Amino acid sequence: MGNLTLNEYQNKAVTTAIYDQEHAILYPALGLAGEAGEVANKVKKILRDGKFDRVDLAAEVADCLWYIAVLARDLNVNLEDLAQANLDKLKDRKERGVLGGSGDVR
Repeated sequence: MGNLTLNEYQNKAVTTAIYDQEHAILYPALGLAGEAGEVANKVKKILRDGKFDRVDLAAEVADCLWYIAVLARDLNVNLEDLAQANLDKLKDRKERGVLGGSGDVR
């Protein structure tokens, strides 16, 4: 399997995004919430049953990635810019010693 950049992934992912554009942002945001819930549910079952299926859990994480890519497109943001902005924010928080704090604005 070849390596993809985040933007290449996003460009390919959005070709499979089939929903009415009047539901842009809303549809992928709700889908992301649902998939994140599936990730949480599988982790809960690890606690309950003691069985860890890495492949199954990774597939749910991949579904989250698809919704993130599509949601970012709907927001007119490419994934590489989004990822870099997030890393810059976290680096700044770490340098200021507020990485472990709470709240969006730190």
